[in-house]
Amino acid sequence: MSTDTALVAGRQLSLAFGNRQILQDVDITLMAGQIVTLIGPNGAGKTSLVRLVLGLEQPTGGSLRRRPGLRIGYMPQKLHLDPSLPLTVSRFLRLAHNDRAAIAANLALTGVDHLADSSMHHLSGGELQRVLLARALLRDPSLLVLDEPVQGVDVAGQARLYQLIADIRDQRQCGVLMVSHDLHLVMAATDTVICLNQHVCCHGHPDNVSEHPAYLELFGHSATAGIAVYTHHHDHDHDMHGDVTDCDANHCQHKDHHHG
Repeated sequence: MSTDTALVAGRQLSLAFGNRQILQDVDITLMAGQIVTLIGPNGAGKTSLVRLVLGLEQPTGGSLRRRPGLRIGYMPQKLHLDPSLPLTVSRFLRLAHNDRAAIAANLALTGVDHLADSSMHHLSGGELQRVLLARALLRDPSLLVLDEPVQGVDVAGQARLYQLIADIRDQRQCGVLMVSHDLHLVMAATDTVICLNQHVCCHGHPDNVSEHPAYLELFGHSATAGIAVYTHHHDHDHDMHGDVTDCDANHCQHKDHHHG
C-alpha cells in the first residue's frame, strides 16, 4: 500500500521509557475511507500507539508522517464528569465547538438529536457513546480515532453503533482508527486489523488474522468462534472478507435465526 496519500504513515515505530520497551518496530498506515481496528491484550501498547498517532507522544525510534492539514476527531475511552455539575448534551458539545448548526447536524447524524437538552449524567451507555462520537465529528475530521467506542453498550447496541461508524466512513470518506478489546464485535465493520503485542503480531483482513498462529496464541479459538456471531447481526450482512454490505432487515433477521 502506497503511503504517499496516507493520512498517517508510521514506519518502524518504537517507544521506550527508560529501559521499558512499550512499542517496537510497528508499522501503521491510515488511509482515507478505510477502517483500521487495533486489537491486543492489556499492556500490548495500543494506547501508546494511539498517543503517537495523535501527536501526544513522540516515537523514540522510526518515523511518523501526518498529511499536512490533517484534522483528527478523537473519541476517548473514558469520560469523567463531575456529578454535581449540571451539564446538558448541547452545553457539553458547545465546550468543544460553539457552532450550534454543526452541533445539531452531528447529533442528528449520530441519532441522538432528541437528547440535546438532556443531562449528560442521565444518558445510557449507548447514548453517551453517540454523543461522544458527535463531538469527535464536530471538526469535520479527515481521521476519526475511536478508543473503545462501544464500551458500556449492550450487544445489539454495539452492532448498531459499529454500523453507524461504517456509514459515517462511507458518507465522509474519512479514515478511522478504532481500538477494541472485543475483536469478534468489530470484524464486520473493519477493513484491516492490526494485532499488537508491543510489535505487530499479525495484520490483514479479519478472516486471515483470525487464523494466524500469533493471534490464536493471544486470543484462542473461542474468539474466532465469536466472529461468525457478529457477522450475522440483523442490521447488516457481510462478504467473505468481513466487509459490510447492504441488507434489508427481514433478510438479515432470517440469516441471524439460522446462524446466530
